[in-house]
Formats: sequence, C-alpha cells, structure tokens
Amino acid sequence: MAYHGPVSIDPSFKSRKRSTGEILKRVWVYLLPYKGLALATVGCAVLSLACALTYPKLTEYIIDGIIQKEGGTQRLKWAVLAMAGAFLLRDLFNSLRIRINNHFEQNVIYDMRREVFGKLQRLPITYFDKRSSGDLMTRVVEDINNVERVLIDGTEQGTVAILCIGGICGILFYTNPFLAVVALSPLPLLALGALWYTLTAHRRYRRQREASSAMNAILMDDLQGIRQIKAYGRQVHEDERFADRAENLRQGNLGIMRAWASYNPAMSFFAALGTVLVLWFGGKAVMAGGMTPGELVGFLFYLMLFYEPVARLHGLNQMLQSARAAGERVFDILDHETERDESGTKELQQPVKGDVIYTDINFEYEPERPVLKNISLHAKPGEMIALVGPTGAGKSTLVSLLPAFYEYTSGAVTIDGQSVADTSLTSLRHNIAIVSQEPFLFNGTIRENILYGQLDANEEQIIEAAKAANCHTFIQELHDGYDSRVGERGVKLSVGEKQRVSIARALLADAPILILDEATASVDTATERLIQEALVRLMKNRTSFVIAHRLSTIRKADQILVLKEGAIVEQGTHEELVEADGLYAKLARIQNTTFIEESFERIEA
Repeated sequence: MAYHGPVSIDPSFKSRKRSTGEILKRVWVYLLPYKGLALATVGCAVLSLACALTYPKLTEYIIDGIIQKEGGTQRLKWAVLAMAGAFLLRDLFNSLRIRINNHFEQNVIYDMRREVFGKLQRLPITYFDKRSSGDLMTRVVEDINNVERVLIDGTEQGTVAILCIGGICGILFYTNPFLAVVALSPLPLLALGALWYTLTAHRRYRRQREASSAMNAILMDDLQGIRQIKAYGRQVHEDERFADRAENLRQGNLGIMRAWASYNPAMSFFAALGTVLVLWFGGKAVMAGGMTPGELVGFLFYLMLFYEPVARLHGLNQMLQSARAAGERVFDILDHETERDESGTKELQQPVKGDVIYTDINFEYEPERPVLKNISLHAKPGEMIALVGPTGAGKSTLVSLLPAFYEYTSGAVTIDGQSVADTSLTSLRHNIAIVSQEPFLFNGTIRENILYGQLDANEEQIIEAAKAANCHTFIQELHDGYDSRVGERGVKLSVGEKQRVSIARALLADAPILILDEATASVDTATERLIQEALVRLMKNRTSFVIAHRLSTIRKADQILVLKEGAIVEQGTHEELVEADGLYAKLARIQNTTFIEESFERIEA
C-alpha cells in the first residue's frame, strides 16, 4: 500500500504538555500505599548486587593468591565454591526481587486503571463527544502500562543503578585512584549524549503515542462499522485509511528507533573507551611491576560492573521519555473536570411525582452558537410530552438537559420544584429511565442487560418486566433463555428484540420520569405492534418525554412541542395545533406520511 503522507492527528487526541518532574511527582503517589513492597524489591536488588560484587575480588584472589603462588587445588576448590555460592545467592535474591516486583507492579497497574476508569465514569458527556473510543482505550491500556514501567522498573532499577555506581566508584578509587580517573574519563561524553537524547526524545515519543491513538481509533470504528463497510463495499477505502494511520505510527516508531540506534551504540562505545584506557595504562603498570595481573583483572571486572548500571540508566532515560509522553495522556483524563461538584447537592425528595418545568432555557455547545433558545415548558405528573421537528432542531439536546448530560447555559429546570442543577446526579438519574432510538445492549446475557435497570431485582421481577415489554416469549425460545448472550451491542438479536429488551430494562428501573426516543422505524408491522404495546405499558403513570417520529404517537400526547432551529415554534394538543393552522397542521394534512422528519423536509421543499 502506497504511503499518502503524514496523517493529521485529531486535536482531541492531544494532551497538555507536562514536564518530566511533574510526571514523576504525580506517579510517585502510586508508590506510597506499597512502601513495604517497594523497599523489599530494592532490598533484594541491593543484596543481589552485593553478592555480585564479590566475584571480582575472588577472581583477583584466585589469580594472585592461588594460581601464581601455587596454593594448591584444595584452596582453589574452596575459592571456586565460594564464587559459585555468591552467584547462587545473587540469582536467588534476584528471583525473589522479580516475584516481589511483579506483585508490586500489578497492584500499581490495578490502582491506576481503577482510578482512570473511575474518573472516566464521572466525566461529562461533552468529553466523550470530542474524543474517540479508540483513543481512550489506548490511554487506559497502553499508556498506563508505559507510565507504570517508569514507576516500577524506573524506581527499582534507577535506585539500584545509582547505588551500584556509587559503591563501585568508591571501590575503584580505593583499589587504584589513578586507574579510576582513567576509567571514568569518558563520563562527560556519556553525560552530553544523555542530555541530547533527553532534550530531543519527548517530541518523538509524543508523536508516536498520538499516532498509536489515531490508529486504534480508526480500528475501533471499522470493527464497530464492519457491516456498513461490507454493505457499501468500502473495504479498499478503509484499508487505505488504516494504512495511512499505520504508516504514521510506523514513521513515529522508526523516528524513535533511529535516534536510539545512534544514541545507544555511541554510549556503549564511550563506555568501552574506559576499558581500553584501563588496559593500556594498567597493562603498562603490570609490566612495570606496579600491580599484579589479578589486581588488573579484578579492576576490569569492577569496571564492567560500573558501566553496566550506567548503560541501564541510559535505557531508563529512554523509558522515562516514553512514560512522560504517555503520562501526559493519562493525567489529561485524571485532571479533567468532572460532571459536577456534588458537594452541597441534595437528593430528589421521595416519592418523585414527575412535575417537570423548563424555564427560559438556553444552551450552547460552543460559545456564540446557541442550540436551544428560550425553551419553556411544563410537564405535569403522568403527562406525555411529544417533541417534533426537523433533524437538528434540538429535540435530543432538550431532553438531555433533564438527566444533566449537559448543563444548560441559562434558565432553570426543576423536578417537583427542585432545581436539577442542585440535585445529586445519582439521585437524579435513578429517577429517570431512558429508551433510545438505537438501544444499546452490553455484551453479556439477556438477564444481565435487563438487570441493569435494577441490579438487586429477583427472577420474578425480571420475568414480569420482560412480559410487560413483550419479549418474554422470544427469550424463552432461545437456546439458553435468559442466559443467552446477546453479542457486542446486541448483534445476535434483531432490532425489534433489542428494543424490547431495552424497554424491559426501563420497566425494571421503575423510574417516575421517562425519556423515549421512539424507535419502530426498522421493524415489521407485527414487531411494531409489540413494541407499541410495550411502550404504552412503560409510559403508564409516568411523566414521559417522547421524541416522536410517527404521527400516530403524537396524537396521543398531552402536549406537543414543535421545535425548529432550537426554539419552540408551536405548543399544544393535537386538536389545538390543527385548529391553529400552523406548521403542525400542515404536517397533519400530509397524507400517507410515515415519519415527522420526512414531513418537515417535504414542507420546506
């Protein structure tokens, strides 16, 4: 597939830039509940390191004290056994470190994921309107893993590496100060290389994380829309779109790899220069009698142990830059303002009657772009309010203000005289049931989906709700009955079956207020009749807001609100509006009209 150039990243994927220090300070908080595990991990690593530090000295002793002095095989045997024991203890402590570290790591990942997911549940609907599901999935799964790596591995390895460097540096200077200065002479070059990589890496990692989100976003879209893709024969088109995003990610990864391919070998070469210089000056010292061969070999082993953690710090630097880019995206979620400050709010006074009043409501998604204008209405308990109007008139937005999915710009909405703005969201939404035009079912069983309306309901209540929703019969005919799995978004059920299950869920919730986006457009006549019967039972004795698509439903409404361009242009009963001979009357006169939206289009045409 040919590359069509870089793909622009959706602005919603971008997060606020944060410094490395800020990221480290934020992630450090997740260590505090597990200080014991953190200390145990570092302790085991230090003990493993201490055991490893014995073998250079033992090697020196074997060469100088046994082999050259012909100390005998008995002394050699015990020295070799001591070295084997040191290696065994080193690896035992390392095994224990890995076990503790894994437990520590999974606890922290669990905590971070729980916190991020919990925060997502409390974010306003507008946050999700502006972001793709694939992007959020990437943040919760991949980005948290990247942050965790520097949190756990970085803390442990960085601490041990610094202790190792400091300890071995002391040993080197104690053993031979001159050779120590020679061995460490390449350090300024290593420091300059690390500074270059640190200053330039963040941009590359940020681009790579954004490209990963963009690719995951289109992947999720295509998986969810696979039927539409096949129906329109757009496989090649989608392949090209995905190829562009995948190419963007490939280029981002290659940019990181190219920089690392230059940085890592260069650092390795600079470190090797120290060994070369020690061999030169140390070799001359041995030939001059200034030091023994064992001392030189032991010094070289210590030098190897010195530069190994230095190389590890370079790897941690790469990990840190990746974690910084990922951390920005994770903390973008955690720092976002939640739906509403619940302090000072109160519960809806029970029992809720369902007396709903909108007073001079104005709403806009963006400044200077009003969606609703001066909306006022009064729905008395048990009344049915039908909302009609062309697509984009503001019907869905109007009803979305009632459960506070969006906060109105000005005006007031009250339920039984209590302001929605001052009401606990939990209390508010527990008293409002919603049946949407495109019902959403979770990828579980039918029982689990109905139970979502009332989690503690018993079997009898579930069946009663299913019968009232006209879905008990078809459920019984399924192989596993109520335990039948519905598939992702209810794909294993027909549109009419999904709708009736969602009605059963709303019936089980038994909320006094109902929001209904009437949905019988894609079903046959028999199924439509079953749904309509279920809706009649659902709306009985409830204050209902119905976004109506059929004239047959509108006639039954206690009030009809005709919306156009965000304003109520007509209001009244069917008879009153027909008599007024306005826009609604023109709709009612159109013969054989099935859907209200079509009627508006025909009138405006």
